[in-house]
Amino acid sequence: MRRVTTAAMAALTLTVGSGFTAGAATAVTPANAAPRAVGAESPKSGIWRVDGYGAMWSIRDGVLQEYETTSVSCLKGDVAKRTGPGRYLDGNGVGLTLRAGPGRDRAILHMDGTTGHQELRRVAKLPATCTGPAPEGPVATFDVFWQSYEENYPFFAAKGIDWHAMRDRYRPKVHADTTPEELFAIFSEMLDPLEDMHSGVGYGDRYFNRGRSGTVPPSEELDARVKKFVLARDLKDAGHVQDFAKGRITYADLPGGQGYLRISGFSGYAGDGAPYAAQLAELDRALDAVFTEDRTRKLRGLVIDLRINGGGSDALGVHLAGRLTDTGYVAYSKRARNDPADPTRHTRPQPVRVTPAAAPRYTGPVAVLTGGSTVSAGETFVQALIDRPGKAVRIGQPTQGVFSDVLPRRLPISGMGTWLPNEEFLTRSGTTFDGPGIPPHLTEPVFTEEEFEKNRDSAFDKALKILRS
Repeated sequence: MRRVTTAAMAALTLTVGSGFTAGAATAVTPANAAPRAVGAESPKSGIWRVDGYGAMWSIRDGVLQEYETTSVSCLKGDVAKRTGPGRYLDGNGVGLTLRAGPGRDRAILHMDGTTGHQELRRVAKLPATCTGPAPEGPVATFDVFWQSYEENYPFFAAKGIDWHAMRDRYRPKVHADTTPEELFAIFSEMLDPLEDMHSGVGYGDRYFNRGRSGTVPPSEELDARVKKFVLARDLKDAGHVQDFAKGRITYADLPGGQGYLRISGFSGYAGDGAPYAAQLAELDRALDAVFTEDRTRKLRGLVIDLRINGGGSDALGVHLAGRLTDTGYVAYSKRARNDPADPTRHTRPQPVRVTPAAAPRYTGPVAVLTGGSTVSAGETFVQALIDRPGKAVRIGQPTQGVFSDVLPRRLPISGMGTWLPNEEFLTRSGTTFDGPGIPPHLTEPVFTEEEFEKNRDSAFDKALKILRS
């Protein structure tokens, strides 16, 4: 499980058989640092069942082997190799940390760059589905696909989707001669009503997923168009306009003493494939240049523009939030479905804390610009600002409405895979925003054709009016 941009979801399915990771991690702020070893050392062998996440892990001879499980299947997943005490590296270069839990039969696993962790319990052996013949063929692929959602997807009831009726409608269409292309089309039809950008299917060089109706998914083309528009209109009189992190972050000093911080994603800061530590280092370089002692002292307001944000690492968002507070607080809590037969049962909620950074911090009023192209980690960052001490007003349109880490699943047909959410991100009152997204305090149009044609940016103008009032 990992945070990914919308565009990167295609790559998840295109690499079936080589590099899906189903892990979870803690944020990098001190309160969410990697879990400490409870026992004398991390487990070196054994079979471990994950609480939730439909997975098991085998540890043997310095190799961590994942198994993606449902009640009807068990497919080999990622392989990670031991690089040091309690540390493993998977085929994508992502680091995992395994620590002993309370007692010899428990452990904790986390992945670099995400928030939360997985709790593992030792079991005697792998289930029979992991040691018998692997499922194969179109019908078996349909069953694994359907069962993966049946056991892990949390939002059928909230979205009014009868997943069992979906099976009854589509399974009779699948037979031994159904081609992979036909199966891909069937899965796409089944996922379409979910309107869930964190649910999708891929085969070969194509993939399907869709967002909430009435929204536009973020893309490189949209981002480039919007950035050009913002620079020409909103920042034409700004000072110190600077790009950081390969253009994913832009900062400018606005006339009147306000600042403008645009973030188009929480990934890609150090290039594709760079480890989380490199991404974090690039973010810190940007934040050190933006939040200087002099600027944080003089700023009279800050606009944070997330209207085109394709997501990435939740931990990077929590890290940024640490530059916007002098007081620690809980950003949100995470929980995952953990009973395949009961969608109302979950793992214990894990609080994710924002800890003030040991660097200059800005604690004044903030206006956060959001829209339907604010996706995934962009949304969890918005959620992390809800309980921020001090003023943080949201302006624009509701966010996309997808928060969970992506849970990738291989399917029996070679080259075919699916991905789905299995977590909920909870506010202090236990609310989730999956589906409708986080609503703004003040509603304004966001990058409509009319706004472009009339050279208007209503949300930006409203933000400045609020901050200057």
